[in-house]
Amino acid sequence: MLALNPEKKLAGILAPVFALRGSEDLGIGDTEALKEFVTWAASHGFGAVQILPVNETGNDSSPYNLLSAFALEPSTIAATPRAIPELDEVSFNKVLSDHNVRSLQEGRVQYGPVKALKNELLQAAFANFQAKPDKKRAKAFLDFQKENADWLADYSFHRALVRWNNTEIVTDWPPEHRSPMAAQAWADKLDSAARKKLDLSRKYYAFIQWIAYDQWLAVRQHAEAAGVALIGDVPVGVSLFSADVWREPAIFDPVRSSGAPPEKVFKSDPFTEQWGQNWGFPLYAWERMSQDNFSWWRRRLRLLKEFFHLLRVDHALGFFRIYSFPWRPEENAKFIDLTPEQAAAITQGPLPCFVDRDDSTEENREFNRLHGEMILKVFIEEMGEHLLIAEDLGEVAPYVRPTLAKLEVPGFKIPQWERDWDRLIKGSEYPRLSLATFATHDHPPIKKHWTALYTDALSEDAKTRDTAIHAMWELMDFCGHPDLKLPQPYTEEIHQIFVKGLFASNSWLAVHMITDLLGTDEQYNVPGSAGDMNWTQRMNDPVARLNEVWAGVLPAIESAVTETERRAI
Repeated sequence: MLALNPEKKLAGILAPVFALRGSEDLGIGDTEALKEFVTWAASHGFGAVQILPVNETGNDSSPYNLLSAFALEPSTIAATPRAIPELDEVSFNKVLSDHNVRSLQEGRVQYGPVKALKNELLQAAFANFQAKPDKKRAKAFLDFQKENADWLADYSFHRALVRWNNTEIVTDWPPEHRSPMAAQAWADKLDSAARKKLDLSRKYYAFIQWIAYDQWLAVRQHAEAAGVALIGDVPVGVSLFSADVWREPAIFDPVRSSGAPPEKVFKSDPFTEQWGQNWGFPLYAWERMSQDNFSWWRRRLRLLKEFFHLLRVDHALGFFRIYSFPWRPEENAKFIDLTPEQAAAITQGPLPCFVDRDDSTEENREFNRLHGEMILKVFIEEMGEHLLIAEDLGEVAPYVRPTLAKLEVPGFKIPQWERDWDRLIKGSEYPRLSLATFATHDHPPIKKHWTALYTDALSEDAKTRDTAIHAMWELMDFCGHPDLKLPQPYTEEIHQIFVKGLFASNSWLAVHMITDLLGTDEQYNVPGSAGDMNWTQRMNDPVARLNEVWAGVLPAIESAVTETERRAI
């Protein structure tokens, strides 16, 4: 068990699991690749590894669009004979012979082919498990099903129906499949052959989760042995077509779609710039949830606590108030370039807005503050003190950060955004209960940000040039180098200044995204945009070769960790 204490500052790395290249991965990072990465991080003095959500997603590859808040993503499973006892070498090689694995391992993640390959390997393992059951393993699987019956039975039923209907869009299913009760009545009327097929499918999806749970528990054990804290992620919502909404529709509000208002940082397309981000997740029916003391959230947090030492709470602002849309993301295109009046004519009145209440009155602001405090207290009750990190970025209401401070929940500090009127706030002024980082998965890496500033600094327009040079100076001043000659391009010297500058802050956790740590410019997600460029970027080098490839960079990084008193071991 790790003893985490904010008095001991830690250096961390954010790395999406899908981006990691493991020694035996099959085109996407997996639990074994993460173990390798944790070992590597520990060897250089890092005490925390942060990852993105690992719950199961559907056809949308975004790790924030969940098909289940409880099931783990099958593509994170290390599907090799060494990692799965039921997958023998013969079965493994037979499946691989039908796939171009080398092609999958190159470049970006190809989710369709990768998931198909892993599904075949898991099916082979399941077939072996069924044909030659090992008594000890069979009992372990049975115990797993009993221990997780509160979510697993309905999840596996939902997942089997996704397969039966060949779509995860529940509204396209026949009426008799659209609720657990109706689906059970339908299943009870099936002939013996069809029922056997359905039951076997349900058992298969339960088997997958058993394998996934075992592997993720092993990741945690590995991290603890290495002295590294794992920081997991709790997405703000679940898919409208998730097993959770299918099972418990009463605790969700499917009428409006959650999102975020327009802001200066994200301007990836005309819709986002005009209306904001429409994520498509149903809102929570908070009053209904409160009737059973937020049981769904509590069960969800207890599960994640098994795998992670700390949890990042995605879009914690949404617990106070959340921006919502009266239309689904599929309808976004029809609202581009419309005035609010024209949009209201289509929706028959409703427009994107904050709910439950806006902040237009003191009464509303106090209502929202108390609501967010109530939800976060539930999280603290389940996780414990100082084990939550609230992602409090975006349009932050003035009562949010004081509430987080009152509850002793760390928030985020992104230096280029943390201002006190006309100056960047010094890292030494950051509260200890905070996480400092230059970029999240949604932001351009600091190299990309700096390069854009450098381009503007060479502009013939004096205002553009002066603004960019001042922004560069502010960042260098934050990092303790106010006298550096500017403008200048992104160099290794600039890179190391950024690395050490963040670690020098007073924040308990200083976490560099892996791209910022190594000084590269890949971006994992561009909010508001769609397509194959998001959530597919992988590291150029396998974890096993990072020491070799980055030999000229790593000694300075290690020194920065040590000199800022963040070394874990």
